[in-house]
Amino acid sequence: MSFFLYGTPVESRLLLGTALYPSPQIMLDAISASGTEIVTVSLRRESSSEKSGQAFWNLIKDLSLKVLPNTAGCHTVKEAVNTAHMARELFATDWVKLEVIRDDDTLQPDVFALVDAARILSDDGFKVFPYTTDDLSVADRLLHAGCELLMPLGAPIGSGRGLNNPYGLRAMRAHFPDVPLIVDAGIGLPSHACEALELGYDAILLNTAVARAGDPVVMAAAFSQAIDAGLKARLANPIQMRDMAAPSTPVAGTPFWSD
Repeated sequence: MSFFLYGTPVESRLLLGTALYPSPQIMLDAISASGTEIVTVSLRRESSSEKSGQAFWNLIKDLSLKVLPNTAGCHTVKEAVNTAHMARELFATDWVKLEVIRDDDTLQPDVFALVDAARILSDDGFKVFPYTTDDLSVADRLLHAGCELLMPLGAPIGSGRGLNNPYGLRAMRAHFPDVPLIVDAGIGLPSHACEALELGYDAILLNTAVARAGDPVVMAAAFSQAIDAGLKARLANPIQMRDMAAPSTPVAGTPFWSD
């Protein structure tokens, strides 16, 4: 079942990062196994070596997938905006995953700078995918700044902890029922991704959980299957939790015999 990101229909609900893989071939195999249609690329990271960076960009372009450049490593509005403009020129896309990091230890987003950068980039014609928190007031400001979707973190980047605050994520889904929501960061296991889809989230963006797995290709396939299971479970209208037991076998009308 497809969903829409800035008016573009997307079938796969897994967005996959391209960093940290043991080799380019393993990355390509993992991308194929995941079934993803969208890959993320860090412009600043891959620019560290001009020659290797150019080879990497050519490799990504040859995939014929939708590229979502990101502003990873940016700490100010100016850095993020300039990086986004370079990415648009390089990859010929208006899509950008917007990261403005406040603290290098936690990699938490600077929500104030994030909103300012989102407004500038939206006014410049970008389709902004903001990496944010589950704070509803920040989410509302991002939407008013021009964002048409939100990407709250599940847990700190690369931590693999899953959904640290299911209550907050559930509240965001309820508060913005018509806004595409993508859990970004902190996912470590396919079960975490499944849980996010069961909560009503539209997609998952991850990197480390696949790239650093013992077998990235098998893990990529596992995430794809888990996301599909989570979506199907949600659409099947699952039972609600109860405080007390409920018999699965009815007793009304069952005959009883006595000696």
